[in-house]
Amino acid sequence: NEWNRKAAKITGFSKEEVLGKLLVQNYITQEYREQVQTVFDKAFKGESTSNFQFPLFSKTGERVEVLLNASPTYNVQGQLTGCLGVGQDITQMLRIQLERDRIGEDSKRLIDTSNAPIFGVDRRLNITEWNQKAV
Repeated sequence: NEWNRKAAKITGFSKEEVLGKLLVQNYITQEYREQVQTVFDKAFKGESTSNFQFPLFSKTGERVEVLLNASPTYNVQGQLTGCLGVGQDITQMLRIQLERDRIGEDSKRLIDTSNAPIFGVDRRLNITEWNQKAV
């Protein structure tokens, strides 16, 4: 029964708004419910899951990409009592990766379609890039 300040900040839902509510049915989009449910079902059987990525939607409808680690929790008698989910907001990181990939593709397209011969070499002068005009 945990919902910390970071979870509240990311989602816009206060601890009071979420405690006692069904996580998967209320806060996970339809398309990811089965996968997220499976992660938690594994935890309830004593199996941890690391680095599971899924989108969570905030109170305002903003998509937040979450990287989740889910681990079973036990009481002092060693009985399984629940699951602890630790999530990391990776939304910005994914945006940066997408932008980096887009820039890389744009650069490759520019090299391939240039009217001038363009080539690249590494430190040993091995050719690493070669556009069609260089042929």
